[in-house]
Amino acid sequence: MKRKTRVIVGLSGGVDSSVAALLLLEQGYDVQGMFMKNWEQDDTDTQCAAAADLDDARTVCGQLEIPLHKVNFSEQYWNRVFSHFLDEFRAGRTPNPDVLCNREIKFRAFLDHARNLGADLIATGHYARQRPLPDGQVQLLRGVDTQKDQSYFLHGLNQAQLLPTRFPLGGMRKPEVRERARKAGLHTADRKDSTGICFIGERRFGEFLQRYLPTQPGPIVTPTGTEVGLHQGLMYYTLGQRQGLGIGGQANGDGRPWFVADKQTPTNSLVVVQGGDHPLLYRDTLSAHSLHWISGAAPASNPRLTAKIRYRQPDQPCRIRRHDPDSWVVEFDQPQRAVTPGQSVVFYDGEVCLGGGEIESAWNRDNQPIAVQSQAAVDA
Repeated sequence: MKRKTRVIVGLSGGVDSSVAALLLLEQGYDVQGMFMKNWEQDDTDTQCAAAADLDDARTVCGQLEIPLHKVNFSEQYWNRVFSHFLDEFRAGRTPNPDVLCNREIKFRAFLDHARNLGADLIATGHYARQRPLPDGQVQLLRGVDTQKDQSYFLHGLNQAQLLPTRFPLGGMRKPEVRERARKAGLHTADRKDSTGICFIGERRFGEFLQRYLPTQPGPIVTPTGTEVGLHQGLMYYTLGQRQGLGIGGQANGDGRPWFVADKQTPTNSLVVVQGGDHPLLYRDTLSAHSLHWISGAAPASNPRLTAKIRYRQPDQPCRIRRHDPDSWVVEFDQPQRAVTPGQSVVFYDGEVCLGGGEIESAWNRDNQPIAVQSQAAVDA
């Protein structure tokens, strides 16, 4: 008798991965679960303890009558993800750990470990789809649920990672997933969705970051150089940020809220402007480095595509061109708000996610290319 194809599902203790396992069972696979622990720096902090998640995953596996494996990837997470996360903040950029976490942990360390356990395939509860091509490759597609589509965070995966992976929820919408869990009586059917840093969870971000990056106070200034406050460290702020600046009601202000427009690392100055539509918050061109193309090859020269510079942003029409062997220039039809170095720009051709890279700098085409980090100094 031919053995069933074995799929090991990454179980987080949430409803999405639970339903992914359920659907694969119904499709006739030999399904097993794997719970990954990836953070143990503060196990006494109940805010991010993995014990409750593990209990939920164990309960679901009991309901589905499938085995549950447990693995600790904390060392890999620290070395491959979190250390880079801290380095980026030290350099004044704003990293996206979810992208690196998917590439290095969920679809590398997990895939390798699952294969050692005899898995033919792995699966997760991500909202994304795949399309096989005649040449044996696979395309990454958006999830049907546009509010939950996670292809943005998966753009760094390659063919070797995508081919043995299944996304059972890609064709479903979140309410359908919850209803499917309720009908099956799954323990996680009404569990709240998790948010926060990948594998670290929800927490007061500034306080958390201060554990690893000491405060570096400096001036908060306007584009003309007027000091309006004091910041605790450029790494605690991101471009476009409104909350947490502590500079409301300035005598020299016009009553509108303040927003972060620039981080000047040479002078440790945080540049702020008033009004969410201030022109210093917008750029129409960016450069990106370390671009990854899911197919393994870059698109044709100077193609018309759409792109996102943040998760859940509506698609933005753009044109891309190679600048040098490791960087590309992206020209948007319309100026984009708060283009943030360290974040990801991800490219799409219709429903196909082509890949993406890390934003390095941004400018407006009617000016010379200037790194975001020094733009305010030039404008002043």
